[in-house]
Amino acid sequence: MDMKLIVGLGNPGPEYERTRHNAGFMLADTLARMHTAGAWRKAFAGLTTDYLQDGQKVALLKPLTFMNLSGRSVRDAMDFYRLAADDLLVLVDDVALPLGKIRIRGGGSSGGHNGLAHIASVLKGDLAKGTDFARLRLGVGQPGAIPLERYVLSHFSPAEEREMDDALIRGANAVDCWVRLGTVAAMNEFNGDQDRRR
Repeated sequence: MDMKLIVGLGNPGPEYERTRHNAGFMLADTLARMHTAGAWRKAFAGLTTDYLQDGQKVALLKPLTFMNLSGRSVRDAMDFYRLAADDLLVLVDDVALPLGKIRIRGGGSSGGHNGLAHIASVLKGDLAKGTDFARLRLGVGQPGAIPLERYVLSHFSPAEEREMDDALIRGANAVDCWVRLGTVAAMNEFNGDQDRRR
């Protein structure tokens, strides 16, 4: 059976729950609820669960290594399931995107995101897996005058929470499209004018 690995990035611990830097965790949780996945269980230095979508198995992973060491968890899961880079989609926050906007890419730079950078670095050491993996970036707004390190660990305001809840549904639909049809189809469907889809 074909399999896809969806990795949501974030930091473990109650103090980080629903902070901007944990948008990847939030989207993974949304997918688990939408697909009625089983209980999260500990594996691969993280939490994992899975579900079937159109006969294809989809594994969700939330690394518990803290953001900057996410690659260890991802590599362990990919080794276990014998997956290549094109079976992987990583869900991350992005301060360069307006709040609630999503962007899907089939590869590229880390854009300064330490979690993405560590995954790419770890996978680069295993050339059989490849390093061109898909990523879905979820906009969390720009920090303005607030230091970036403080901003990404801040919580959303109530109004931002409502906007994020809508964005998480769109993001989950984009992931489903990626699983079914691949990166290019998901980019064409979800990287356009998202305001029309609200």
